[in-house]
Amino acid sequence: MIIYMDENIPKHLAEGFHILQNPEGIKSGYPLKVKYIPTDFGKGALDKDWIPKLGELKACVITRDLNINRRKHEIELYKKSEIGVFFLKGASKKAGLSVWEMVKILSKHWNDISKAVHENNRPFAYEVTYRKLKRIS
Repeated sequence: MIIYMDENIPKHLAEGFHILQNPEGIKSGYPLKVKYIPTDFGKGALDKDWIPKLGELKACVITRDLNINRRKHEIELYKKSEIGVFFLKGASKKAGLSVWEMVKILSKHWNDISKAVHENNRPFAYEVTYRKLKRIS
């Protein structure tokens, strides 16, 4: 299984989670490759281009682009492409996230994210905040 991080998340965070996930995923029974969208699909790749490609790979994505879940055509696209989406959110609509905040949120919920990637039928979407991992579709 593959989970991508989009370009709204730093590349070194995706690389770090890949390094950590590889041996831990094997031990937990939920192996994952963590990849970075700009590395595989180019910097500035449009959602309408990479979403179907993730569908072909049966992959999921972690994104900070909350507009994907607000734009009707993008909601339809991720559902049609049958991908899983994890929307990484700060404490408020205006709150940005530092790299360390992203690390805290993702590391707190990583086991549940890994489990969701393996056990849920796609398409699906989750909201990921420090407090909770909540399925939203």
